[in-house]
Amino acid sequence: MRIVLLGTGGYHPNERRHTACLMIPELGIIFDAGTSFFRVPGFMQTRNLQIFLTHAHLDHIVGLSFFLVPMLTDQIDSVKVYGEESKLTAIQTHLFCEEIFPVLPDYEFISLPETVTVPGDGILRHLNLEHPGGSVGYRIDWPDRSMAYISDTAHPEQHLDFIKDVDLLIHECYFPDDMAEWADKTGHSHTTPVAELARDARVGKLVLTHIDPQRPGDDPIEIKVAQKIFPNTILGEDLMEIDF
Repeated sequence: MRIVLLGTGGYHPNERRHTACLMIPELGIIFDAGTSFFRVPGFMQTRNLQIFLTHAHLDHIVGLSFFLVPMLTDQIDSVKVYGEESKLTAIQTHLFCEEIFPVLPDYEFISLPETVTVPGDGILRHLNLEHPGGSVGYRIDWPDRSMAYISDTAHPEQHLDFIKDVDLLIHECYFPDDMAEWADKTGHSHTTPVAELARDARVGKLVLTHIDPQRPGDDPIEIKVAQKIFPNTILGEDLMEIDF
């Protein structure tokens, strides 16, 4: 199975990273819909999509307004958008209000149930996370593999049990350790606690994403610090493809 990191940045895009969106093309599963959502049509392998939103901050939802043409030109049969009910209401009321974007694509908005069945006999579950305005993390367990996506959260140790033993953990790491104070102020994560979480949860592989756009260099979060704690750690980059 292959997951594509369509966007690996946070807050706003820069020349290197667009904002959050991950896709499993062969299953039509997408997490978040940031500015990188414009890349989705180029990777579609199914006629149906399931989009799972972590929360409704603009860097995670603005791409929902980018998908009108594929829907109007019959490139897709259905798009189900899952999220917390309050967040879905905010998206429909504000992002798609007449003054901002007057045409609502034919999405089916679905308030998150306790579990969701996804293609490949997978079961998706979610967990509430600590972040201003609220956020959720996701885990999918298939018969032969598992993954978790945790974005926009502080204090990673709080969700250790939820992600324990997953084969692939994709986790936000907005700041390096020397900006830990800002991580606490903004409800984000920094390098060492995320790596410790991966180690303690015995995950198979850790991918760090949702990087501060003010740090566009090759090593914005001190990757060697993370790898010293949990060796099988990589820094996510836009359009990176990961087999798991």
